[in-house]
Amino acid sequence: MDDRLLNAALEAAQQYGPVFPLVPNAKAPAVKDWEQRATTDLDRIRRCWSTGPYNIGLATGRAGRVVVDLDTAKPDEIPPAGLEGVRHGAEVLAMLAQDHGADVPTTRTVFTPSDGRHLYFKAGGRDYRNTAGRLGWHIDTRAHGGYVVAPGSIVNGRRYELADSTAEVELPEWLAVLLTPTPPQPPKPPVRLACTDKRGRYLAAAIAAEVARVDGAPRGQRNEALYMAAQNLGQLVAGGELTEQEVRDALMHAAASYIAVNSMRIHKAAGSITSGLKAGARRPRKVAA
Repeated sequence: MDDRLLNAALEAAQQYGPVFPLVPNAKAPAVKDWEQRATTDLDRIRRCWSTGPYNIGLATGRAGRVVVDLDTAKPDEIPPAGLEGVRHGAEVLAMLAQDHGADVPTTRTVFTPSDGRHLYFKAGGRDYRNTAGRLGWHIDTRAHGGYVVAPGSIVNGRRYELADSTAEVELPEWLAVLLTPTPPQPPKPPVRLACTDKRGRYLAAAIAAEVARVDGAPRGQRNEALYMAAQNLGQLVAGGELTEQEVRDALMHAAASYIAVNSMRIHKAAGSITSGLKAGARRPRKVAA
């Protein structure tokens, strides 16, 4: 047993929040459902880390933390336009702060084995999500649904090291604004198709049938029904009979009863429709005049 890793896990749980085991000498979770199984129970942590030299994962969302992950560019990596000469996410973050008339606050910092940095911030009770590159080149963030490798962990013989004893501070407002998810928009009412001819009546009936498929789908099968409906109507989109927006609006409106304005459900429903449209595009279908 590596007492250093056990002690690091105990310290992380006491200082930050729920932890869980990572694969030894790696960054991948060693258990399924790691977010639910992450714990601050010191006895459970002792039992777990007594069975192997596990690295330490910190479940950032459950810990009430936002961690800004600043990475180093690879030697042969070319920066985007406007960042010529920049080699580290820390430089990009400093430029971003300057653009907002602010500074990057001093907070708890962990140095990573790849010469990166993890800046730990308190989330202040707000619900943030993971981001990748949203703030800029070589800047990711970890919050709800994410984790970071906690200090004391070892990868390729190099340790995640706490920079100093600086206390964590709350995420500054300028960063909070940039990381706040855009409020989900309610589904738009479906477009009403003209039904003055045989073709129009057929298309209206096709949409009505697929909307009924979604409306009648039992709980747990709704996104599958959305996918099938989008696939069927996607054939008509590929054939030039309907527009993609007409189909999206009709199906999102049909799904409104169960997605409400829950951002995760809206994104999942939209993803099912997108996948279905792509599948349907492989078999274009036209309506006889």
